[in-house]
Amino acid sequence: MSSSRTVRINGASKHGRTSREGIKASIVTPPFLRFIMILSKSLLFLASLCATLSQVNAHYTFPSLVANGQTTPAWVNVRKTNNYNSRNPVTDVKSADFRCYTSETSATASTVTVAAGSTLGVQSDGTIYHPGPVNVYMARASNGNAATFAGDGAVWFKVHEVGAITDGGTSINWPAYNAPGVSFTIPRSLPTGQYLVRIESIALHSASTFGGAQFYISCGQINVTGGGSGNPGPLVSIPGVYTGNEPGILINIYYPVPKTYTNPGPAVWRG
Repeated sequence: MSSSRTVRINGASKHGRTSREGIKASIVTPPFLRFIMILSKSLLFLASLCATLSQVNAHYTFPSLVANGQTTPAWVNVRKTNNYNSRNPVTDVKSADFRCYTSETSATASTVTVAAGSTLGVQSDGTIYHPGPVNVYMARASNGNAATFAGDGAVWFKVHEVGAITDGGTSINWPAYNAPGVSFTIPRSLPTGQYLVRIESIALHSASTFGGAQFYISCGQINVTGGGSGNPGPLVSIPGVYTGNEPGILINIYYPVPKTYTNPGPAVWRG
């Protein structure tokens, strides 16, 4: 007398044999392993976010002047640059943005009055985060109004620079590095009138290849009173003052350590 065996697999009755699909093993991820996987993804996201924020924080702008002993509010006496949010630099020395970096904002600003012979500063929104020199140029508004003056042509002269301290190839130091800004004395013989004041901080940490130097730029507006009869120069055009191949722009500052360093551009006019 035959009998029938019932085999119960995964809740289904099978008589005498397994199902055609066979016994399927069900793999269940333990809760702690799921937690580790989720945590790992979160950490990767945070690491990526931190890297992005670090890159942004490593960049900077120059939104303020220091005039008559007071730091002006951001973008009041300085034309708001394209990178007021991104802080990204200019790398093309032949671009129109190399002058005042305002091709997208088309910004103008208010003009602050300062005396010839007084101290003028240009302030960053943090610190000058990268190693490299700083140059400050000025251009007299030929139309008498800095707010509408474009700065076209050979009208710019260098009024200040901060270079490097070298010792013949052992080390190189940058006095402007990590400074909040730079300041200088407006020459007493500078003629009375309205001027654009353009700062460029040249970051050289990636400057060993052409186009690797980063320029952090802005243009302020000042009205100089009590000036003299000086003749500022040499006069240069911006863009046009550099090709990008200058030894002070295309340079490896790490190895071999430069024995000397010269800021790019014309000589400083001191009045």
